[in-house]
Amino acid sequence: IACFGPLDPNPNSVNYGKILATPKPGWANTDVVGFFNSELGIPIGFDTDVNAAVLAEAKWGAGAGLSDVVYYTIGTGIGAGAMVNGKLLHGMTHPEMGHVRLPHDRIKDPYPGGCPFHGDCFEGLASGPAIEARWGIPAMELPGDHPAWEFEADYIALALQGLICTLSPQRIILGGGVMTQKQLFPLIREKTAS
Repeated sequence: IACFGPLDPNPNSVNYGKILATPKPGWANTDVVGFFNSELGIPIGFDTDVNAAVLAEAKWGAGAGLSDVVYYTIGTGIGAGAMVNGKLLHGMTHPEMGHVRLPHDRIKDPYPGGCPFHGDCFEGLASGPAIEARWGIPAMELPGDHPAWEFEADYIALALQGLICTLSPQRIILGGGVMTQKQLFPLIREKTAS
């Protein structure tokens, strides 16, 4: 089962198979694996939706043939899955790459951030809900030349620069609803290289 997080993917943990503290109403502490075990009675694998996405990209998509790939989804939230040396990256818990802290110029961007846990982390500044809260219009309704996309490209580039320095992936794949804005890709490439 591939599920949104934060969650506990460690089979040796007492919280294995559960969604942990989440801003999604009604989902905190949901025992996903327990439910399906009781209903189906079959072995169940459990990990994040973004880890499933990076596995699929590494097998059949833009990361095919590579051993070190990161997949970001940038939409209602921001999350990432990482494959390092051909294996999914896990540690104390799954990586929370959407909640990394980014430089936030409050003069240029006075929006305080929308993450209920961290305020102005990557997700709090660059997710679809953050774009809408900052500009008062849903991201998908903003024109391609709106200043929102420069802000978005800046925040995404900052996150990617940190990731490149930390994991040095062979490829970073960007998906999710916000990334349907095709004008973002050249902006991000330009800002990431600088």
